Amino acid sequence: MNATSPEALGPDAAPGRIILLTTSHRVAPGLLSWPAWQALRSADTVLCADGAHPQLPYLREAGTVVSEESPTAQDLVDACAGGRTVVVVATGEGEPALTDGLARLAGSGRVRMPELELLPASYDLPGARFLDLVQVMDRIREECPWSSRQTHLGLAKYGIEEAYELVEAIEAGDRDELREELGDVLLQVVFHSRIAEEDPDTPFSIDDVAGGIVAKLIHRHPHVFGEEKAQTPEDVQEHWLRTKAEEKRRTSVTEGVPLGQPGLALAAKLASRARTAGLDVPLPQGEGIGYELLALAVRAEADGADPEAALRAAARTYRDAIRAAEGTQPEQEKPEQER
Repeated sequence: MNATSPEALGPDAAPGRIILLTTSHRVAPGLLSWPAWQALRSADTVLCADGAHPQLPYLREAGTVVSEESPTAQDLVDACAGGRTVVVVATGEGEPALTDGLARLAGSGRVRMPELELLPASYDLPGARFLDLVQVMDRIREECPWSSRQTHLGLAKYGIEEAYELVEAIEAGDRDELREELGDVLLQVVFHSRIAEEDPDTPFSIDDVAGGIVAKLIHRHPHVFGEEKAQTPEDVQEHWLRTKAEEKRRTSVTEGVPLGQPGLALAAKLASRARTAGLDVPLPQGEGIGYELLALAVRAEADGADPEAALRAAARTYRDAIRAAEGTQPEQEKPEQER
């Protein structure tokens, strides 16, 4: 790097400016902010340590001269002497060695430092990290001995487990746990979608999955994306059920209710379908606890309660009573002096 020494310019020479330009690999190369293009066009020198940086072809096509160099912190300070502006196009790691070196120079108090600016040239859009998940899952599927052998059927049990763990986190009100469990559920979606790409007859990808749910949401929300009006949650539910019935062309309100779900949830779902359809169906009468539980579940649904959630809450209380009788407590609940 050629630069006039600070001593030759005199003590009053302007110290110049260093701009660290960062970009997101999740945004197409060349799509930079206007302040970034202004900085690049007005800079005296543009540097990049990575000759394969995806932005370089687009910068050069736009007429920006980029030198492939890896300057030290002192090199940059010297290059800015006399009021010059140097733009550093950061690599994916963000140039930690360079920024650490600049911080040491500034902290020494012996160097007249240039103005330092961190300029994001492109920003991640909402949902951008989802692309990282797709890429990571693709690599794991190809290179991991366990993941590469999994099937939809083999993973099914994990989907059920993760869904229950998500519900548990929601009911516990643990925000950190909620975020983690949502990630685990999302992993199941991405994992199954990646496996589906390999089907020889009817393959589909995560884009097909996302595209399908986007189309469904738009179609079932005509009050948001169309001309219909909805003022209340009941209006929204009416739109939803009507459009769903048109899509599925079902002959019974019981179609689409998974019979493999827990019994209380199944009973409540059937009761909800019947009530929403305006059907007055007497409960079947019979002997045994099953019919008693059915009646309780239907009553809970009519009262706006979730019988599964209610039973889980009661079961947790029962668990605590058992622990109290045993004289045991979970580790996190013990007083500090007992740990």
